[in-house]
Amino acid sequence: MLDIQNFYIGGQWVSSLERQSLPVINPATETTVAKIRLAETSDVDQAVAAARAATASYSQSTKQQRLNLLQNIIEEYQLRYQDLAEAVSLEMGAPIRLAREAQVAAGLTHLRTYLAVLQDYEFSHQIGKTTIEKEAIGVCGLITPWNWPLNQLICKVAAALAAGCCVVLKPSELAPLSALIFTQIIHAAGVPAGVFNVVNGLGATVGAHIAGHPNVDMISFTGSTAAGISVAKAAAKSIKRVSQELGGKSANIILDDADFKSAVTAGVRKIFSNSGQSCNAPSRMLVPVKRQAEVIEIARRCAKSIVVGDPMSAATDMGPVSNAAQYQKIQNYISSGIKQGARLVFGGLGKPEGLDKGYYVKPTIFSDVGPKHEIAQAEIFGPVLCIIPFSNNQHAIDIANDSEFGLSCYISSGNPDLARNMAKSIRVGMVHINNAPIDFLAPFGGYKKSGNGREWGRHGLEEFLETKAIMT
Repeated sequence: MLDIQNFYIGGQWVSSLERQSLPVINPATETTVAKIRLAETSDVDQAVAAARAATASYSQSTKQQRLNLLQNIIEEYQLRYQDLAEAVSLEMGAPIRLAREAQVAAGLTHLRTYLAVLQDYEFSHQIGKTTIEKEAIGVCGLITPWNWPLNQLICKVAAALAAGCCVVLKPSELAPLSALIFTQIIHAAGVPAGVFNVVNGLGATVGAHIAGHPNVDMISFTGSTAAGISVAKAAAKSIKRVSQELGGKSANIILDDADFKSAVTAGVRKIFSNSGQSCNAPSRMLVPVKRQAEVIEIARRCAKSIVVGDPMSAATDMGPVSNAAQYQKIQNYISSGIKQGARLVFGGLGKPEGLDKGYYVKPTIFSDVGPKHEIAQAEIFGPVLCIIPFSNNQHAIDIANDSEFGLSCYISSGNPDLARNMAKSIRVGMVHINNAPIDFLAPFGGYKKSGNGREWGRHGLEEFLETKAIMT
């Protein structure tokens, strides 16, 4: 068992002032695989002070110095690639294939993307006689989740470092192992002391103290909408910038002229990938009412092919959900769907056959879901698909917009121009037409209660920059 006693502050591993520890549970076996020491507010103060002390120098570093630093991190990251994949699988249950090909790969892609973005970015330009300068915002508090632990961590860290900012990171206490390895990578890459600092702890204490700290200039948070509200309230006291990526309940609109076999199969596989624990998962499949029966059969056949089991097996498509609380929450939502009259066409309550140990959830599909059913509105954050019938294209748009969230949407159609026109009417930050893949250069973020600000690419870099006008 790993015993993680220290934090990384000021370029060194330092002992915690707090004696309380927390077990890290392998969700596939329900056994403790590590223990982390939890920080107290004085540990946060020490980390913030280290970041503040390093800011004067690092914020004035040259673009070339920061490019060299990112390149060093990339090289060290590649050396630890397999270690990172095993850590992600162990801490949050991702199948090892998904961990390697998506979770760890996403982190590497973000690093390479920010290397390219920084290379081309101009921090100074003219508007008439005025010089516009883009400058590092300062000390940034980063609070990251357990569902995509490296993706969400690195898209923030890489942007902050590229901008010239120093950071204090609080990774999820439920999935801290990959963050620990990434910290070792940062150290090996020669990141200057104080530029990158890490403290483990609970959101309600450590996260809240980072958010409200007067010497933190910006908060970048990814997590639940409820937690995001708390972070924003804490940050408001010092009028710091807050960038948040929160919940989602993405509609997947399959129009009558789409290739149904391809579109439905892709949608089912996307919702079950990562056990449904993705903020942009296509959890609401909107289909023409006259073709719902056809969709159900395609979806059922696809669901039957999903292999649920040991995350360390190369054959596994879907592992457990991340923790016991998440498992119970999903079971409650499945029960709600049944009670409210949605038709259960696959999966359901309980664990899959033969998987009595671990937080495994059955891949579950409901049809005839009403737009106001709880399972159609709530972010279940699990492998539960809601098939919702619509009568015409405008009805589909109305259903898609009938959500407190606005992160992502998916539209499948044989007419890309029609899909693009529909996309303009849907209140979300991202639209994927005909299962277009994620673009790491494009801004990632949403409308409404899905958050504010944008991550990834140039837009993500600019979240960490202030704008100064010098008039002559």
